[in-house]
Amino acid sequence: MGPHARNVAAQGQAVRHRLKPVLSSRLPVRVKLGIYKAYIRPVLTYAAPAWFALTCETNRIPLRAQQHLALRSVVDAPHIVRNDIIQRDLGMESLDEFVRRLATGMFARADASAWPHVKHLAPWHARPPDARRLPRDLVAGCDSPPPD
Repeated sequence: MGPHARNVAAQGQAVRHRLKPVLSSRLPVRVKLGIYKAYIRPVLTYAAPAWFALTCETNRIPLRAQQHLALRSVVDAPHIVRNDIIQRDLGMESLDEFVRRLATGMFARADASAWPHVKHLAPWHARPPDARRLPRDLVAGCDSPPPD
C-alpha cells in the first residue's frame, strides 16, 4: 500500500498547490476551511476505509503532512506554531480520526443493509497468521479482538 499512499499524498499536494492562491487570500478562515474540507480532504481520504488500515505508519506521515500544510496555509501560521495547536484551534479532527469516523459509518451501514452481499462486505474474522491489519481494525482498534 506504500505506492498508493504516496500517490494519494502527491495528489493532495497537487490540489493544495492549485488552491494556494485561494488558501492564502484574505477570505475568512471559515470559508478557507470549507474549501479545504471540500477539495483537499476528499482527495486524501477517497476510499480510505478500505485501504488506510493496510498502510504502515511510515506511509501515513505524508498524508498527515498534507493536512497540516493545508491547515497551516488556511490560517497563515508561522513555522513555530505546532500542527496540533492549529488543528485544535480550528476544531479539526485529525486525518486518522476522520478516516475512523468514515469507516465506522461505512461498516455500520453495510452491517445494517438488507442486501446479503453488502451485509457481509467485510465480516469479522480471526486475525490472519501474519498479523496484518484489516480494514475493520479502524473501527475496533488493533488491540481489541473481533466480537463473537
